[in-house]
Amino acid sequence: MYASKRVHTLMITVLCCLMPGSARAGHNYNGPYTGENLDRVAFPMGGIGAGMICLEGTGTLSHWSLKNKPDIFREHQVFAALCIKGAHGNRARVLEGPIPKWKIFSIHPGTGRYAGPGHGLGDLTYGLPRFREAEFAARFPFAQVTLTDTKMPLRVEITGWSPFTPPDTDASSLPMVGLEYQFHNRSDRDVDAVFSFNARNIMKVSGARDTIRRIDRGFILAQPASPKIKAWEEGYLAVFTDNPATKVNCAWFRGGWYDSLTMAWKDVQEGKCYERDPVSEGNPAPGASLFVPLKLRPGQHKTVRLHLCWYVPYSNVRAGGGDIKSPEDAYRPWYAGRFPTIDAVVHDWRKNYASLRAKSKTFSNCFYDTSLPTEAVEAVAANMTIIKSPTVLRQIDGKLWSWEGCFDAEGCCHGSCTHVWNYAQAIPHLFPALERTLRDTEFCVCQNAEGHQNFRCPLPIRAAQHGFHAAADGQLGCIMKVYRDWRISGDTAWMKGLWPKVRDSLDYCINTWDPGHQGVLAEPHHNTYDIEFWGPDPMCSSFYLGALEAAAQMGKALGEPVALYEELAHKGQNHINNNFFNGEYFFQQIQTQGLRAQNPVEFMSMGSNYSPEALVLLKQEGPKYQYGKGCLADGVLGAWLAKVSGVGNILDQDKVTSHLRSLHKYNLKRDLSEHANPQRPGYALGSDGGLIICTWPKGGELSLPFVYSNEVWTGIEYQVASHLIMQGQLEQGLDIVRTVRDRYNGSTRNPFNEYECGHWYARAMSSYALLGALSGARYDALDKTLYLRPALRGDFRAFISTATGYGTVGVKNGKPFCQVVSGKIPYQKIDYQN
Repeated sequence: MYASKRVHTLMITVLCCLMPGSARAGHNYNGPYTGENLDRVAFPMGGIGAGMICLEGTGTLSHWSLKNKPDIFREHQVFAALCIKGAHGNRARVLEGPIPKWKIFSIHPGTGRYAGPGHGLGDLTYGLPRFREAEFAARFPFAQVTLTDTKMPLRVEITGWSPFTPPDTDASSLPMVGLEYQFHNRSDRDVDAVFSFNARNIMKVSGARDTIRRIDRGFILAQPASPKIKAWEEGYLAVFTDNPATKVNCAWFRGGWYDSLTMAWKDVQEGKCYERDPVSEGNPAPGASLFVPLKLRPGQHKTVRLHLCWYVPYSNVRAGGGDIKSPEDAYRPWYAGRFPTIDAVVHDWRKNYASLRAKSKTFSNCFYDTSLPTEAVEAVAANMTIIKSPTVLRQIDGKLWSWEGCFDAEGCCHGSCTHVWNYAQAIPHLFPALERTLRDTEFCVCQNAEGHQNFRCPLPIRAAQHGFHAAADGQLGCIMKVYRDWRISGDTAWMKGLWPKVRDSLDYCINTWDPGHQGVLAEPHHNTYDIEFWGPDPMCSSFYLGALEAAAQMGKALGEPVALYEELAHKGQNHINNNFFNGEYFFQQIQTQGLRAQNPVEFMSMGSNYSPEALVLLKQEGPKYQYGKGCLADGVLGAWLAKVSGVGNILDQDKVTSHLRSLHKYNLKRDLSEHANPQRPGYALGSDGGLIICTWPKGGELSLPFVYSNEVWTGIEYQVASHLIMQGQLEQGLDIVRTVRDRYNGSTRNPFNEYECGHWYARAMSSYALLGALSGARYDALDKTLYLRPALRGDFRAFISTATGYGTVGVKNGKPFCQVVSGKIPYQKIDYQN
């Protein structure tokens, strides 16, 4: 009836411009998602620690996590709609594409015992007509859904976004989302239409009186404070436009069964556009709608800009022990300290929408102004969404605190876990000041006088208990991260203030795990696999070497004595290089004799109780949960962190390269159908490809190797990939990146939710290291030098972010350059080596 659908709109064409890189079936890396690749797409929008709403590949709004905790997969009766008026009848559509088939029989969070597929999904809107075709493209922090339907004269483009303005943390922490609905008249006739946005009061708490309040060109869905609710149940969601023709119905029809949605859809179908005041008597209205009339000439386009913002000033989120006796005993979001009410948030969003959008667009344009391989760009951008997810919290004093990931309805594994956040490289570069608050917490709050650092910090941030082992990789990694953050910021006064705590921490590590001063960790040491390694292993000992070297460099800068650190680093390098390399890769020497630690049976550990059967294995193979002669993906992890932190090389580089090449050779599987994984297979299984954490290509596999050894973790994969690239193994590194992103192609897994122990798992932000690995760019604010050691040959362009600004670096006509786009990068020279 109308012109056929264009392959791409102009904006999509610009967004998905060709870049170097490979493609996979059904979806080009960094390109648009269509067909079955749309099915799992859910793109996070929201501020740092402020909450999240996802824009799905079909245009659905979901994952409504506004109440300071995750609410994953949650959908509500919240939808935009369009009515095309006609002389022979109206045509109405929800502004979404077709419902993915998996949802029809999926377990939904629902709103009661009659929710979910077994009772027909009566609490959702799936029965309302939708557009027949959808296409999705992302340019973080923006995403766009294009909707077409042969029976509708308008093509619709939905742009969703939220403020993201590095290195400005505050502007990026606002509880705000923008939704822009652009309508293109592709017919040869005038079109008379009505846009509407319709929402049940999703802030309502059962048993209390909720309200809906009118504001200029919009409404507020509210659950006001009341003696009948808990403090953390108070909450507000505002929806409004900037269009003066907007009409607002603040009172959906009240009734039983499906009356409210039936009447709301009747308004949509009939093209209604009217005002209705909030109800003041009787039961509260169940929802509200706003309407915007549209008239478009042939070829004309118009945009309706929808502003969403929320205010939930309290929570019942507390971690690390203790009861909530008052609201102050639980987490409060940063924005609750900035804004006193929802009205203040609304005012700020109205006032600053345009400027925040422009700044966010400047960032997006700069980030994507690159010639780096598309698979790497996609991996970095996709995992920047973790910063906008409920994984990341920012408490009322502005300090960063985070889960490891998110369960469906609560955070997963509390405490900004040091050994997990070792991998995460995005926030240190995009928001360095925010990242440094983690160092302050680790060394000044969660470390005791002896130097023992609790690897999980309580929430609200407060002193931790010290009744369990320190994590060797976590605690030693934090020392390297102090060094990294010092060089990124150039703030020697900050580093000097932490130095006594850093020294105490390192001395504790030496006395606890290397009392014989061998330069390696021999005593049992806890690590990211939630177990202890017995005897020297290059994984944790490389952290030790990196921490010793970082401390030596910091100590020298402060005029402090560091001879012991240098001596131990030298001994350790020789010991590992000469004794723990089998010609292809590094391995662990399992040891129980000659240690201070009591025997494994009596040693306090997580889940390592010894049954009679296990005691037999103990005599035959040594302690449970080791890796011995295995080829470990994290086998030189400390060397990677040292390199990305600017500490430098701490192990023989030829042997490091050989280890990484062995991982590509032995651990990377392009089909896991024949791989046995009795642990957690959901991360990669069947025909999926993935990098297995540990293999035993030369034999010696233990009966009970460390837990997780047969699994695939995205964060480890990116760590290995970026390290390979830094070691000159470009294609092998990109091969791993492509393998990961092929799992997250939208058909089975959400491309914007790389998970491990929870959704939006923090470890996956190791992907950010791909930028530095490929471009070789690292700005040192202390010596004001921009180092450029590209893995790519010839001319290229790449994004760089620093503590004071961001821009584009690269090589043009054989010469290095740095183009500052926002803020400043006060380099005095570019140290370029190709």
